[in-house]
This record gives sequence, structure tokens and C-alpha cells, in this order.
Amino acid sequence: MDERVEFAGIPLRNPVLTASGTFGYGTEFAPFLDLETIGGFVAKSLTLEPRFGNPPPRIAETPAGLLNAISIENVGVRAFLEEKLPALPEGVVVIASAFGTEPSEYAELAARVCAHPRIAAIEINASCPHVKAGGIEFGQDPELLGDLVRTVRDATEGPLLVKLSPNVTRIADMARVCEAEGADGISLINAVQAMEVDVESRRPVLSNVLGGLSGPAIRPIALRMVYQAAQAVKIPICGVGGISDAEDAIKFLLCGATAVQVGTSNYLDPGGACRIASGIADYARRHGFERVAQLTGSLDAPRG
Repeated sequence: MDERVEFAGIPLRNPVLTASGTFGYGTEFAPFLDLETIGGFVAKSLTLEPRFGNPPPRIAETPAGLLNAISIENVGVRAFLEEKLPALPEGVVVIASAFGTEPSEYAELAARVCAHPRIAAIEINASCPHVKAGGIEFGQDPELLGDLVRTVRDATEGPLLVKLSPNVTRIADMARVCEAEGADGISLINAVQAMEVDVESRRPVLSNVLGGLSGPAIRPIALRMVYQAAQAVKIPICGVGGISDAEDAIKFLLCGATAVQVGTSNYLDPGGACRIASGIADYARRHGFERVAQLTGSLDAPRG
């Protein structure tokens, strides 16, 4: 079985990546899986300078997922390039994730990161649901999103991905904006804006009040949005949201995704991404496909 796919011009050994914010800088998960057996990974979102994030409590479990408001805590772009990146095996496909409060910050960060030969692509985090400035502001406004993508596109020639927010009315419109402004691919969805309450204290569970919900609870939302975006644009899609096993991942491929990202389930099953990749290949073989890439968009659904 040929497991290889090409996503936004990036050759991947299989369609399974790990999602930004759930896999650290890669080395943290090295004891649990061979990083060279998955398609690649998206590193934790970076800012120009180190960022400490929100004070605790900033994580809470829910009946069907995880609520977090970590707020892009990271080591900063310099430490990532000089310390974290060199520690990774040479054969690993690394996609960097960029975050900023204004387009010029994203552009500067993207230019610095994409100049490094180890970086396969940059993913713009235009959709963080628990940061007060930047992030979700861009992801919910088509004009702001268009300006952001255009500015970053002008700053780098490398593959440019945009991670989209589910907290919008028409995901197809946001996907079209990204395509029109030069994005090479889109990732969707990011976490769904949510909150939780402690009834005894009558206070929000998270210090930030609002957070982002991820995990199995959001998978049907993510599937719907991937399907709608795939009908609207020609650029490839990376499906994200609630993937815990191969069956979940296959659903995204059938709905039109070229690749998938495994997120919250990394915490429960840190070696699961490898098994998901194997499960996808087994499914493709059982159903008579010669290549895993043929699964993309093969959903038998009525049109219109």
C-alpha cells in the first residue's frame, strides 16, 4: 500500500501529522513513538519573543474532551530555531506554527522560520480561541484574515498554511479568502470557544474564563466544516478535531481532507499517531484502493 500523500507541495510518508500545541516541540514524545513513522508534526505555536501564557487553572477535563486556555506559552522563535529544532531527527517533517497580535508580527516570524532549511511549511494560527489580542480576531473577520494571509504571503515563498476557526458562521467563505490571498493549504478546525463553571464556588473553572474545547466532542463539527470547505476551494485541507483512532481520521479523508492532525488524544495515547497511520493503510487496502491518497474526497454523499 502506497501511504504517501502530498499536502500543499510537502511530500509526506503518510497523511497523519500531530497538531500544534499537543505535541510540544517533538522531542517530548520521542520515547513513545518514532517521529519518522508519521507524516510529520506541527510544532507548538511560536511568537517573536518568549511567552508565559495564562496563570492556572488553565486546563479542565470535560465529559468528551479537554478545555484549555494556555494562551500560546512558548520559548520564542530564537530558542526554537537554535535549541529545539536541532534536537529533532533529520528525517522528520516539521511544520512551524506562527502567532502574533498583528500581521507584521506573523510576517516577521514566518520569514525567520521559513528561512531555516529544516522547516517544511509555516501554519498561521489565525484562530486561537483564548487569546485576547490576535488569533481569533483574525479568524472571525474575512477582511482581517485576508490582510493577514496576504501580508504573510508577501513575506515568505515557502508553503503557507492557515489554521481556521470553527467560531464562524460560514467556514467556506473563510476558506475562499485564504485561497484567494495565496495560502497553499488550510487546517481546520481549531478549538471551539467554550467555558466551564464550578457550581460550588460559583466561579469559572479557568482563570481566563473562556477557553478552547477540543477532543471527541468537536469531531462532528470539524467533519462538517472540512466537508464544506472542500466543496468551496481547490487548495488542500488538513482535517483537525477529535481524532482518536484510524476510523476518525478516515472520516476526515473521505470528507475531503488530504491529511489529518491528531491533537488531544496525544495526551491519552502518545504513540497513537503511528497506529492511526497503520489503520488508515489497512482500511485502504481492504477497500481496494492502491494509494491512501485515493481516499480523499471519496465520500458517497448527495450533491447540492
